[in-house]
Amino acid sequence: MGTVSLRDLYDKFGDDVQFVSIYIREAHPVDGWWFGGRFLGLAQRLARTRAATDVYDPETIEERREVAGRCEISLAHGIPTLVDDMDDAVNEAYAAWPTRLYLIDIEGRVVYHGGLGPVGFRPTKLGAAIEEYLASLA
Repeated sequence: MGTVSLRDLYDKFGDDVQFVSIYIREAHPVDGWWFGGRFLGLAQRLARTRAATDVYDPETIEERREVAGRCEISLAHGIPTLVDDMDDAVNEAYAAWPTRLYLIDIEGRVVYHGGLGPVGFRPTKLGAAIEEYLASLA
């Protein structure tokens, strides 16, 4: 399959698989574990990311929704974004922080879970898992 983005997967499998992105919490907020300054710029260029560098850790669900909306626009992958509640239930249930890819089957079972991002964030592997899953349904 080669190197692919989430947008590539969405374009290829969007008619067969429901895609959602769940904003859980900010990975590197200014008021938390922040990689600001020159280091962040270098890291972003190396990872080819468009992550925000000026985000404070949201303290209310409204703030989290606003940051999630900015993130959705910035990523521009076309996948709808849902927002985890302030109790971080989704994050805790799926050990998703800072980022992780999952494929859940029609019965609600985890078929694929990627490693923790950014190192384990591998859309190519998710694509292979989707292909294998869809083939098993045929």
